[in-house]
Amino acid sequence: MAAGAGAFAWATFPSMPTQRVYCSTAHRDGQLFVLGGCGGSGRALGTAELLDLPAQRWTTLPPLPTPRAGAAALVLGKQILVVGGVDAAQSPLASVEGYHVDEGKWEKKAALTQPSMGISAVQRDGAIYALGGMGADTSPQALVRVYEPAKDHWQPLPSMPTPCYGASTFLQGNKIFVLGGRQGKLPVTAFEAFDLETRSWTRYPSVPSRRAFAACAMADGIVFSLGGLQQPGPHIFYSRPHFVNTVEMFDPAQGAWSKPSRGIRMREKRADFVAGCLGGRVVAVGGLGNQSCPLDSVEGFSPSQKKWEPLPPMPTGRCSCSSCPAPSLLFVIGGVAQGPSGAVEALCLREAP
Repeated sequence: MAAGAGAFAWATFPSMPTQRVYCSTAHRDGQLFVLGGCGGSGRALGTAELLDLPAQRWTTLPPLPTPRAGAAALVLGKQILVVGGVDAAQSPLASVEGYHVDEGKWEKKAALTQPSMGISAVQRDGAIYALGGMGADTSPQALVRVYEPAKDHWQPLPSMPTPCYGASTFLQGNKIFVLGGRQGKLPVTAFEAFDLETRSWTRYPSVPSRRAFAACAMADGIVFSLGGLQQPGPHIFYSRPHFVNTVEMFDPAQGAWSKPSRGIRMREKRADFVAGCLGGRVVAVGGLGNQSCPLDSVEGFSPSQKKWEPLPPMPTGRCSCSSCPAPSLLFVIGGVAQGPSGAVEALCLREAP
């Protein structure tokens, strides 16, 4: 049962010592790690900072051996692994580094076979699966590889049917669902799943409409593709891309996308926003819309009632944020307000009285 709209509130944490965008984040045992990203100059940073949530205090960690932005970050036991991304010269990276939480130091790990930015990654049963990405020649990759920490080795797996980078990935049961992403500047509508047991790919019906900077979420096994920027059709060549409030839902049990209906559109047209699942609702946070500054509005969709309701607005309106789920919290980290932001805020569920 989805939590009522009144159950949601924002928690504001001390700002990051370093304002940034495209940082990599991971949450482990009440500690929020914020790694790399881009500062005001647009160059990749090596900065690593840790927020102790109970103490509400930041500490500076040893810097990343390789400054990077837009890397995948994953918790692997007592380590935080960062994979790929771009370096200070904007070139994709093959390097992989692990931070040992107990020892407080970084260690180089086996590198990827090819440099890659915009990798989608998930952790399952102590192994890390890295999917897609974009190479140094700016072409999208279909690479799938699994990292086994005991061997410190990346093993190739069957390639994705559709090469892309920056896709959304969701782990459900023994499947990794992959949807959206980009090829160059073009949004991808492919929707595919990798079965970890049979090590094979299944292609599902494509996302019905092609939108850039859309966001995806999964709740109750239903996949949501939300908002974004829609290019006009080729016959309307003089008009610009426009923000949309499209909501498209895929039910794996039925194997089909629901026809988008006016009744379930988001209240606000938005792109480049954070989407997640909290309290049984799909939530859409901030982003860019038809206003001159980033949005602070937040809304939640109840799958049972099939409608969006306003939730408390974000204290700092932002787009291009990093997000990080934690138990009963959805962190929204950094991003762009006027310039790079240091804000760390979390949408949370109020304790029941």
